[in-house]
Amino acid sequence: MFKKSAKYLIALSLTVSSSVVMAHGGATGIVKERMDAMGDMKDSMKEVSDMFKGKTPYDADKVREAAEIIKGHSGNALTKLFPEGSMQHPTEAKPNIWDEWDRFTKLADHLEVLGEGLIKAAGNTEAPNEDKGMMGDSGMMGNDHMMGGSSMMGGHMVHTAEEYGKMPVEMVFNMVSDNCSSCHTRFRKEKE
Repeated sequence: MFKKSAKYLIALSLTVSSSVVMAHGGATGIVKERMDAMGDMKDSMKEVSDMFKGKTPYDADKVREAAEIIKGHSGNALTKLFPEGSMQHPTEAKPNIWDEWDRFTKLADHLEVLGEGLIKAAGNTEAPNEDKGMMGDSGMMGNDHMMGGSSMMGGHMVHTAEEYGKMPVEMVFNMVSDNCSSCHTRFRKEKE
């Protein structure tokens, strides 16, 4: 009886293990780690996106949880998953990541700031009031200055997490999505 149970458990664990590996096309090591991180972020983005599409009710706490995941996989946590030359199959990374490391790092760091901003903005579900400028009464746009204190990054204004936290949550979420898209367009291979 014990031998049959042991054989069954071994077979089951091999089946589960191979299913997990196959989910990323046989990825192992650092490539699997980064694919897992990207999968976590993708799932978080989908959960929030479904709220804005009206597929699920809006829940600020779930937005914060999703934003924590995104933030947690951004910045240095993301860039450390791309050691130079880690191009083992089935990576979706393009080699230009290492040629344009500064650009890649800025996108990863900006995603971390946006993630924190999304956490802070989760309760901001009202649309901006036209009388108060594009960003409500935060004074970031309107009056005679644009987004005081920000710097330019690739043609986009960069804010602090606190500034993002004053914006409507859907606007910040769209910025997170745009940041991800910019990185994927530049540094991820097209799926075949």
